[in-house]
Amino acid sequence: MYEYKYVPVEREGWIFAGFQGYREVIDREAADGWRFVNWMPLDVTNGAMTRIDLIFEREL
Repeated sequence: MYEYKYVPVEREGWIFAGFQGYREVIDREAADGWRFVNWMPLDVTNGAMTRIDLIFEREL
């Protein structure tokens, strides 16, 4: 059985600035025993994603 964790990441700046800091989040969670599984868009404004969830799992 697995447990899941969802970490929101906000877009910084405008469309071309993109999402910053997601690599640090993945590295930090991996150090705590979480495995990165996928990502999911949470909010879209004017056709651009503004917030995503990074999805992690680990065995119970």
